[in-house]
Amino acid sequence: MTTTAMRADGPVYSDTVVRLFALASVLWGVVGMLVGVVIAAQLTWPELNLGIPWLSYGRLRPLHTNAVIFAFGGCALFATSYHVVQRTGQTALFLPKLAMFTFVGWQVVIVAAAITLPLGYTQAKEYAELEWPIDLLIAAVWVAYAVVFFGTVGVRKVRHIYVANWFFGGYIIAVALLHIVNSAAVPASLWKSYSAYAGVQDAMVQWWYGHNAVGFFLTAGFLGMMYYYIPKQAERPVYSYRLSIVHFWALIFTYMWAGPHHLHYTALPDWAQSVGMLFSLVLLAPSWGGMINGIMTLSGAWHKLRDDPILKFLIVALSFYGMSTFEGPMMSIKTVNALSHYTDWTVGHVHSGALGWVGLISMGSLYYLIPRMYGRTTMYSVKAIDLHFWIATIGIVLYIAAMWIAGVMQGLMWRAINPDGTLVYSFAESVKATFPFYAIRLAGGLLYLSGMCVMAWNVVQTMRAGRPEPVRIPAVAAAHA
Repeated sequence: MTTTAMRADGPVYSDTVVRLFALASVLWGVVGMLVGVVIAAQLTWPELNLGIPWLSYGRLRPLHTNAVIFAFGGCALFATSYHVVQRTGQTALFLPKLAMFTFVGWQVVIVAAAITLPLGYTQAKEYAELEWPIDLLIAAVWVAYAVVFFGTVGVRKVRHIYVANWFFGGYIIAVALLHIVNSAAVPASLWKSYSAYAGVQDAMVQWWYGHNAVGFFLTAGFLGMMYYYIPKQAERPVYSYRLSIVHFWALIFTYMWAGPHHLHYTALPDWAQSVGMLFSLVLLAPSWGGMINGIMTLSGAWHKLRDDPILKFLIVALSFYGMSTFEGPMMSIKTVNALSHYTDWTVGHVHSGALGWVGLISMGSLYYLIPRMYGRTTMYSVKAIDLHFWIATIGIVLYIAAMWIAGVMQGLMWRAINPDGTLVYSFAESVKATFPFYAIRLAGGLLYLSGMCVMAWNVVQTMRAGRPEPVRIPAVAAAHA
């Protein structure tokens, strides 16, 4: 029962849509990471393409990124934002049927992506590959999402708007702006369109979008999770609420201008490249401020890390957030970028953020959320959560260490020059030298996928051991309705 109507025993939260998004996140996590393992194997042994066009790396790679970012990560964001905005506002979701539309619509988007991308229908834009009919559906779902979220904030029974909702709200607004502007296109047929922009302007708009997809979809939204689930799991208040507000405003202002660092040494004007580099360096301050705020929330409760695997997920996620947001600004420096760009160092950086930050914070949040959607306070197996944590962490370390080493090696090999000005190494030699690191990356990916399968088993067992029960809105809040 998730109706918002008054009943004899009082109103209840709208948790059906939360539960569905949480379960979908786990499902798509397994699928997206499985595709990632497949393409990692293809990079190690190219013959695994099997000569089938729709199984080729070029088609499966965008399927992997969309599945992990928008299916796994997106469903986790929907689930947690809907959960958090109700609890912090002590009110049920605004327009719960519209919220259910966002679930159905988002799953249709995911399935459409899973069909069209392997078939080769793509706009060939990083993180924005989907063709215009799917883009229109994304826009419709996102507008509905905004109406539900901000409508719920508007009817809250608590005057204060908790900081997690600031981050969720900021990411919802920014992603709408990014998606609509970058996806502007002229349709040529049902599954073919051309960008409204051309040349370097198209590249600039794309990387304004691409980096801010990282900055808002993959950072601000997941910081909303951090600011709610770490204090809840640690049973401690946020270390500094004032710092959390400074973190929010500094982050959302600075991130928006960092995109040009993807276009160093291109046709983009040099001043624009330098502005992107400058804002990327400034970005280190709010990022580390947020990381420190989250980690220091455990002040006086560090002992809980020994026995609480959910806290391990959440705190180690923050550690990867800190490392990634140090590495990113460093890689935006032009002299460093001259070595790192187009190498697997970039791949290692992306995955330290994606697997370490986004993956672990999502898993920790879902481990807190899912049992409560089934009338329980803990998952079916706490030992399985601990196993998942160690498998995933070892997998991440193998993955990103291999890519860091491979990337620096590639950059050095590509720029090595003989006294007569000729290249020391051919490109093929650099590919051959990279092979063992690709094998290690594949092993790390297999471990990470195995951890996700352990989570899926634990979720199924939790569902079987519990049952969905309506959660009543606190009586004090109801009295103020």
